Amino acid sequence: MLVFDIKMSSIIIENFDDDLIVKLQKRAEYSGRSLEAEAKEILRAVLIENEENSLNLAAKIKERFCDFGDFEIPIISRYPLREHPNFED
Repeated sequence: MLVFDIKMSSIIIENFDDDLIVKLQKRAEYSGRSLEAEAKEILRAVLIENEENSLNLAAKIKERFCDFGDFEIPIISRYPLREHPNFED
């Protein structure tokens, strides 16, 4: 269960995996932060990174091809490859 209160800005995470707690504690010690400060930093980094590196496919395509300028892609006419089978005969 995750409880989040915006007014008090607190989060309670129940049934948190013990291995993750140990890793978080080690990371906090290495960074010289408290457990709470380290969790805040991880959340901040992930959430800001996701804003900057959007997973919007249309935006990524536009960004990739924006330097080509305006151009029209010709429409290729298509013809049926063969007649559709007739199963009524």
